[in-house]
Amino acid sequence: MTMTKRLGLFTRLVRSGPHEDAATVYREALEQIELAERLGYDVAWVAQHHLDADEGGLPSPFVFLAHAAARTTRIRFATGIVTLALEDPVRVAEDAAVLDVLSGGRFELGFGAGGSAHAFELFEVAGADRQRVYADKLARVNAALGGAPLVGERTLNPPGDGLRKRLWQATFSASGAHRAGTAGDGLLLSRTQPRDPVAPEAALWEVQEPLLDAYHAALPAGVPPRIGASRSVFVADNRAEAVALAERSTERYLAHLRRSGGPDPARTVAEALRDSYIGTPDDVVERMSSDTALAGSTDVVVQVYPATPGHEAVLRSIELIASKVAPQLGWSPHA
Repeated sequence: MTMTKRLGLFTRLVRSGPHEDAATVYREALEQIELAERLGYDVAWVAQHHLDADEGGLPSPFVFLAHAAARTTRIRFATGIVTLALEDPVRVAEDAAVLDVLSGGRFELGFGAGGSAHAFELFEVAGADRQRVYADKLARVNAALGGAPLVGERTLNPPGDGLRKRLWQATFSASGAHRAGTAGDGLLLSRTQPRDPVAPEAALWEVQEPLLDAYHAALPAGVPPRIGASRSVFVADNRAEAVALAERSTERYLAHLRRSGGPDPARTVAEALRDSYIGTPDDVVERMSSDTALAGSTDVVVQVYPATPGHEAVLRSIELIASKVAPQLGWSPHA
């Protein structure tokens, strides 16, 4: 596999221990992003989550990324994702436009229809047709960013026309991929994917190939594809150390979900890590080289989650990916 054009770091902003507060989590996330910039990573990604710090501790991604932009000079920023069904679309467009100006045009805006059940209850959207609400609000964001009049002749201020060409849509379905392609937006593929009961052992990239086909088929003529494939990747100098850290931290995470009644993405640690690439640089290169969805992507986005092995281990993984893994796949760090 030849490495795609851009390498992204997805910082999940979760606690690596039960006693970490938000200030520590945010400080460590900023240190990871700053290291990624020094190592030549192209994009720093964050996700929006509400209420549950062990699922993701960042309800306000625009605020966080504005701070990160002030501490960096080159690396780009992206949301993967903002849960648009829970937001006012014009306010999202305004916040995104301000962030894009403050960052010097370094921002890219990713949306999705999904989210945890408790977040939809929090914003009193539980029971709504998520796909319909998402489609309606996405159209409103597009109109605002595209310069359509919002009240009388008044348009978005500051304007967001540049952002309109940097939108991403995340989806688990071929129909969602078709929608992203029809709009000329980027397609975001998840680090994991629900399996069809008919083929429960299918590889992640095999499950995602129909999404890629639908996206390419829907792209308007002359519009270049933008495909971001997120992958769980944890690299260490020693294979046994990498596996032990990943398994131990993932077990803590699953135990938390069982105690809190949160969504149960897996019954066992092995199932939770089935789509993760864990080990030494050579181990990870070997596995990533077989991933055909990565081969067809324009962006590879790495994140440690669901493992949370601790800040120092994450920093070392970020370094090893840039110095040992990505170069073997043909990626060159940004000067």
